[in-house]
Amino acid sequence: MTTYSRENPSPRYQELLSLYKEMHDHGIPDEGKPAEQTFDGRSFPQHASNIHLIIGVLGSRTLLDYGAGKGKGKQYEKPVKLPDGRELPNLKTFWSVNEIGCYDPAYGPFSTFPTKTFDGVLSTDVMEHCPKEDLPWIIGEIFSLAREFVYVNVALYPARKILPNGENAHCTVEAPEWWLELFNEALEAHPRLRYFVDFRDGFDAKPKPPRRAKIGDAGEIVYW
Repeated sequence: MTTYSRENPSPRYQELLSLYKEMHDHGIPDEGKPAEQTFDGRSFPQHASNIHLIIGVLGSRTLLDYGAGKGKGKQYEKPVKLPDGRELPNLKTFWSVNEIGCYDPAYGPFSTFPTKTFDGVLSTDVMEHCPKEDLPWIIGEIFSLAREFVYVNVALYPARKILPNGENAHCTVEAPEWWLELFNEALEAHPRLRYFVDFRDGFDAKPKPPRRAKIGDAGEIVYW
């Protein structure tokens, strides 16, 4: 069985990457969606409160958005509205962090792979778009870029979006247990990390908080 990596991704990964680059550059004509509105991070604010909770406990100051799309100009630097109705100047201010980096291999401005690590790595609306055979190295890569925590969102259902080749955009649809096995394998190589997963089981699923955390009497992190 072939073991894939960033240096040797699967043919399927390369095919999908080409399709996503096309969609970033030209939009989705069949849906009447121009390029600037394609993968623009508009769904990301629904995770803002979860991430705020984690940062509040860990005191993280630098973040990386892995698979950011065009999101930086949408939520990190401009006003955003949270699902609960709160209006924020931007998420960077809301989280009180010093730096938010963006990486997305399919979007030119963010396609340069990071050369440093960050306190936290965020990856939402990404995992289910990746081929199964490449997920071990992709998840391992995400964990390797984090010093304190990883926050991942995973959809458990087929997408509404169809790729230019006619396939469903969610190419990997599996149960939570299947995903957790992959994340736990990655954690073995980075045992000091904490990871949080937000699973969604439908288009209208409401945000679910990650495991809640607080600082214990001895300075340790306590979950419940």
